[in-house]
Amino acid sequence: MPNHRLSLATLAQPQSLMLLCLGFASGLPLALTSGTLQAWMTVANVDLKTIGFFSLVGQAYVFKFLWSPLMDRYTPPLLGRRRGWLVITQLLLMAGLIAMGTRDPSQDLMPLALLAVWVAFCSASQDIVFDAYKTDLLAPQDRGTGAAVSVLGYRIGMLVSGGLALWLADRLLGWQATYWLMAALMLIGVIMALLAPEPDNAIPAPRSLEQAVAAPLKDFFGRNNAWLILMLIVFYKLGDAFAGSLSTTFLIRGVGFAAGEVGVVNKTLGLLATVVGTLAGGLLMQRLSLFRALMLFGLLQAVSNAGYWLLAVTAKHILTMGAAVFVENLCGGMGTAAFVALLMTLCNKSFSATQFALLSALSAVGRVYVGPIAGWFVELHGWAWFYVFSIIAAFPGLLLLLLCRETLRFTQETNGFLRRDGFAGPYRWALRLLMLGALLLGLGLFLMALQALEWMTVTSVTEFLWESGAALLTFGILSGCWFDFLSMRRVRRRNAL
Repeated sequence: MPNHRLSLATLAQPQSLMLLCLGFASGLPLALTSGTLQAWMTVANVDLKTIGFFSLVGQAYVFKFLWSPLMDRYTPPLLGRRRGWLVITQLLLMAGLIAMGTRDPSQDLMPLALLAVWVAFCSASQDIVFDAYKTDLLAPQDRGTGAAVSVLGYRIGMLVSGGLALWLADRLLGWQATYWLMAALMLIGVIMALLAPEPDNAIPAPRSLEQAVAAPLKDFFGRNNAWLILMLIVFYKLGDAFAGSLSTTFLIRGVGFAAGEVGVVNKTLGLLATVVGTLAGGLLMQRLSLFRALMLFGLLQAVSNAGYWLLAVTAKHILTMGAAVFVENLCGGMGTAAFVALLMTLCNKSFSATQFALLSALSAVGRVYVGPIAGWFVELHGWAWFYVFSIIAAFPGLLLLLLCRETLRFTQETNGFLRRDGFAGPYRWALRLLMLGALLLGLGLFLMALQALEWMTVTSVTEFLWESGAALLTFGILSGCWFDFLSMRRVRRRNAL
């Protein structure tokens, strides 16, 4: 049952400080291979095509599940399975950032690109281990607060390596010294990983690499409502993703605010609201069950998008913009705290690194791919209807949450998982379609990278892989959801007899 002690003193406990610092170390490298690196290349007069190609560096965060089984299977010789990998990835990150600081984009573009790929790979690997660490460490009643504190640390790390790093590079230190300073700040994570406790090892690691790859999938897809839960993960924050995908463009081009006004409001009120919402969400989850927190915060996320709709249909006013940005980020922060707690709840501690990496990759689908759909919708229907649609887009996730209510309640109360029975053959084929679709999409991404490097031209093959992969992936997921629905009907009929 949830812990009913709701107090800010919870945030001052040693465990919370540890999660805050490790979250900071997890969020720090992200901007250094994306926005901050793009700014450095822009100042160095690198052409736009090359800068655009560097955005592919971030794909390491999407495909991190491919090597996550290695971190479940193997244990470093020192500090244990989780802390050992934490320290290793953090030290490799420091080395990569220091090396990036020795390069100049105008002269060493290819070495800088390779170093950026290396840093992104190590950063994604650190995320794998940190997600698994907090999943293994936190008791069910502490996951809400733990998720909130770690997300807060992550946001602070992104702010430091984003906005603060840009200011330091421009006004004080220069780009190379700024990257060295960011490398030094990674010591915060190293020190905390050395001081932190290793999670209970009562649940053993997989005995082989084959088991580390196959067992997490078999364990997850053998659960009750597994496919519906996958859809829940994709759709829960879909409305929030729609609203945020074009928010800056809307405020500047749609409403007419100056870029400076938008930047100040987003960096101050937006950040403050996210911090307050994340902490408030974590604290409230001590009083609420996981289902109730997800439902309440999901409804608030949906309603908060109405602030942008109000901006679209009323006269421009800075106070209206500030209120809309504050409320949307406040509710989004609360939803994020509950959502991260959900992902931790769904992970089996024997292979939490692999399962969390898979689930978090799925959760990024909406955020990554709504952009083209959002732009197309705005062009056809305008900004006001777009934000109405963003509210509507939040409700399929809430409907899926209702369908998964009993499954989530059982998991939170018992720290175990309901197993499904029946439809073994159809479920197996749905999983095969899912895996084949993911493989084709991965091959398409690889060919796209080769084309960007101008090493080969295979546009038609790439398009075929993307289209067929997406079709198989979608059909596999929809098939699995249909069999989940049939299974639920069969159980209800059985209980009615």
